[in-house]
Amino acid sequence: MQPDPRPEWPTLFLIAACYGVWALATTALWSVSPLLSLVVATLAITLLSSIQHEVLHGHPFRSAVLNEALVFPAVTLLYPYRRFRDTHLQHHRDERLTDPYDDPESNYLDPVVWAGLSRPVQAVLRANNTLLGRLTIGPGLGTVAFWRGDLRAIRAGDRAVRTAWVLHLLGLLPVVAWFLWVAQMPVWAYLVAVYAGHSILKIRTFLEHRAHEKARGRTVIVEGRGPLAFLFLNNNLHVVHHSHPAVAWYRLPALYAARKAHYLRKNEGYRYASYGEVFRRHFLRAKDPVPHPLMGQAGNAPQPPGRLPDPPIRHAAE
Repeated sequence: MQPDPRPEWPTLFLIAACYGVWALATTALWSVSPLLSLVVATLAITLLSSIQHEVLHGHPFRSAVLNEALVFPAVTLLYPYRRFRDTHLQHHRDERLTDPYDDPESNYLDPVVWAGLSRPVQAVLRANNTLLGRLTIGPGLGTVAFWRGDLRAIRAGDRAVRTAWVLHLLGLLPVVAWFLWVAQMPVWAYLVAVYAGHSILKIRTFLEHRAHEKARGRTVIVEGRGPLAFLFLNNNLHVVHHSHPAVAWYRLPALYAARKAHYLRKNEGYRYASYGEVFRRHFLRAKDPVPHPLMGQAGNAPQPPGRLPDPPIRHAAE
């Protein structure tokens, strides 16, 4: 399915509104209610992260330069947009989904690597495989793992990674200026909102892919149409997005409704009725083991030693 060549006005309006809400949350709302300010800033940061995901897939313009300019201010702080773009587009190689080496968003480890970890590290990673753990320690663990990997890449001379971080630091300048001269929200409160926003994103990424013999059976459908679906820009319908990555967020529900049976056959019935069901089933109980359960089987052969991945913690940008 080809993208519409015209600018996507719903996405443009959403971006403008989201920046406006973010500005309001960090200024006037703080003097009215610090708690309300914190909540609204958290939701704006979550939505801006989802907007970055739309932008990297070619929305709302066909021009990558224009799209990147829309998310240049680094209001979500933790990850360079270009690093999110490059790793996420690599993740869209569906035939390698969940592979600990070839899928940069995999939450699994090679069983050989897992066996070599200390018991305290294994305990932390097991806790991170519950939804409660993913919400609380997941953003912190993901940030550390991502930064470590990028630092290694920069030291090894990776120019693309270095450029992404330089642009990210430049994108931080307007945010720093805002908090020096305009914002009423203190910096510590904003850091709390950033962490909380990335925590909310973990609800979506927690189980959107699973280990499955068939690549098409690895991507989830969560059917709820509540506030979380909006914050995630309908990426709860994740198999629809993977099937049509160039289609804008506001078109995904109609696509799913028109061919629901098709998508559920395609993903081998990997479906949840709502995020409420996800919380009920997995808040305290891990859905998956940390070691990849299919590694070593056909199509899932481990890579050569030496390419050891960081712990299976999807970085908080996605």
